[in-house]
Amino acid sequence: MNNEELMLRAITQAEKFKYTAKPNPVVGAILHNGEEIISEGYHEKYGDNHAEINAITNAQKYYGVKFKRFADLTLICTLEPCSHVGKTGSCAKKIVDVGIKNIVIGSIDPNPKVAGKGIKILKENNINVAVGLHEKLVKNQNKYFFYKHQNNKLFVTLKIARSFDGKSHLNSNERVFVTSESSRKDVQLIRATQDAILTGGNTLRNDNPIMNARVDFKVNQPKKILLTNKKYRKDLDFFNEDFLEVFKSKDLKQILNSLSETDICSLLVEAGPKLATSFLEARCVDQIILYTSSKALGKNGVSWFKEDNAIENYGFKLESSYKIDSDTKQIYIKDE
Repeated sequence: MNNEELMLRAITQAEKFKYTAKPNPVVGAILHNGEEIISEGYHEKYGDNHAEINAITNAQKYYGVKFKRFADLTLICTLEPCSHVGKTGSCAKKIVDVGIKNIVIGSIDPNPKVAGKGIKILKENNINVAVGLHEKLVKNQNKYFFYKHQNNKLFVTLKIARSFDGKSHLNSNERVFVTSESSRKDVQLIRATQDAILTGGNTLRNDNPIMNARVDFKVNQPKKILLTNKKYRKDLDFFNEDFLEVFKSKDLKQILNSLSETDICSLLVEAGPKLATSFLEARCVDQIILYTSSKALGKNGVSWFKEDNAIENYGFKLESSYKIDSDTKQIYIKDE
């Protein structure tokens, strides 16, 4: 296998940990001698060892058997090895310490704490470094992570579930499922990809939502954020171990700036029409995921928007559209 094939393998295998590594990026690392793979390592869980450390640790089991010196091996790494000491040690310094002399990197890390500093450590220690192999795939795989650090803000997705006649819920506040069970299961998968979920006080008081990702695989549950300046019950299921913060401010940009100072890279807004419209009017949304049911709620329903084609009017273009049972799922992205 050549370096290109091995980089593709590292990217593909790293994808398995996208639900447990977040909000960190997924990273894959492979050590090979030109003829065979000696070891592999992946960033499997947030807070645990990075991919390079795992690959080196796994390789040490074969020291003196499959190879005599780390200098004889090449390290394939999807993302630049970190230079700083955070929850784990510096991967770049570990690579230097064990004596690896050749490394192929998919992409530079956009995090300002790294951003070329890891590569600098490697080069200063006479390590041969090649950068940019399948770079686009690495960036796409870690879309939210790259977006946050390149734009200094979170990637915000607004989820909307509406009836055929554009309604959110009944004005009696009677609990009604607008979309199909399949669409609601799809929402759980979307939640599993997100670092945080934000909702408003009205949704909390009316629906008492748990707002976690109810899936059948391991996932770092998204942090939950409440936006309200009214009283609420603190004994609700929403306020469990994944709860992060309550914001009373109405300044959405200030709130998002505050959240961008944390590890969070992506935010899912699941709220009613009023708060959803506020996010759109503040131009704080990067993507809209819209589920439209085949059934109508009628005159007793509360409309999402006051005018037709509201999504396009806020500067979004349709990226994809397909059926989920009797519902339609559409994804809109910001029209740059």
